[in-house]
Amino acid sequence: MITLKPSLVQEQKLERKMTQTLLQSIQLLQYTGVELIEYIHEISKENPLIEDVNYDEDITRFKINNTNQTPIGEINQTQESMYNQLKRQLYTLDIPSELKTTVDYGIDSLNSDGYLDIDIESWANHCQATTKQVEQALSFIQSLEPLGIGARSLSECLYLQLKNQVDETLILDILNHHLKWVASYDLESLSTHYDLSVNEVEKIIELIKTCHPKPGLLLETKQANYIVPEANIIKKDGAWHISFFKWNRPNIVVDESYENLLQIGGETATYLKEKYRQVDWLNQAITYRSNTLELIIKQILLKQYLYFEHGHFLLKPLTLREVAEELNLSISTVSRAVSQKYVQTQHGVTPLKFFFQSGVRQHDGQVMSAYSVKHLIAEIIQHEDKVKPLSDEAIKNKLHEEFNVQIARRTVRKYRDELDIPASMRRR
Repeated sequence: MITLKPSLVQEQKLERKMTQTLLQSIQLLQYTGVELIEYIHEISKENPLIEDVNYDEDITRFKINNTNQTPIGEINQTQESMYNQLKRQLYTLDIPSELKTTVDYGIDSLNSDGYLDIDIESWANHCQATTKQVEQALSFIQSLEPLGIGARSLSECLYLQLKNQVDETLILDILNHHLKWVASYDLESLSTHYDLSVNEVEKIIELIKTCHPKPGLLLETKQANYIVPEANIIKKDGAWHISFFKWNRPNIVVDESYENLLQIGGETATYLKEKYRQVDWLNQAITYRSNTLELIIKQILLKQYLYFEHGHFLLKPLTLREVAEELNLSISTVSRAVSQKYVQTQHGVTPLKFFFQSGVRQHDGQVMSAYSVKHLIAEIIQHEDKVKPLSDEAIKNKLHEEFNVQIARRTVRKYRDELDIPASMRRR
């Protein structure tokens, strides 16, 4: 018989604290170069210390030149639904074959906000699975990005986003039993009930504020009115270089005349010190955003080196998880950083998400990017006999014979539809 007794254990634990700078950094990481400049200008309206924002280069030329330009990687692509985007991520997970249908059914049972719209029992009955199998399938879905997907309540949605950042037991109890205290910013009740300082409670509430209550909306496809690249990837003297545009790291010019007023003391000095701190937080957040983007783009160049050297046919499969693990970042950080961001390349203005491609596994174990296969299909159809267009079966055989690419006929049809190319009967 095992007897459990309470005991005090001294333990060192490294925790990531949610500071104001980190909160601002997470927010700014999602902004494009244009949105970043606009955000700083908005801040400057209520911060008298910000005299100007320098980014030197003419950002308007990209607005004009790219307004009607469709970037490579978005040409002939259908807008992916939330469900398809989630299913594409399953490629990165080691899901048992007997659970794949159950996982797919669970994804299809999410509502547009990303919440599960079916109970576990009904899900199990429909898929002829056990409750345990369905719960396992749900855990796979809840591991997808953005965090919070597959939740069954607001509390669970917030918990999925926070469980790796704070004490799980504490945050679970707050979300399940005292969410009203959080909503009403009742610091005193939270502090007393959980025996925490007001400062600790404030940090938890600020952390909760960073969560998205409807994560499914983050997978909505948004169309930019204009495209402004963050960097230029060019080849010089036989080597590839990344040159960042100056609006990626704008310089905030502070009015130095306010420094003298700090000596006055009182409310004026207190007010100015707060505004100086705001500028400092902003500068640190801008640096964090720029450094993170630089690391990710460098990793993309490294992973997709053959694409930059030789073109579309050598684009490799790549996942957010691979880059996140290489850089010791969370997948959500990489996802935020690449969202709505573009780079200038020899192939035109290209979205960063273009470089993250799903793969098609061949019989020999090799994996080829789906984009490369689509490109081959488009090439084959472009050069076919217009009098006798190739059927999907013929295209499948040609891919195998000429390029050693083996895919099913239904995959040819799927990719042809995504390329918006009609069937052979309609191509005559």
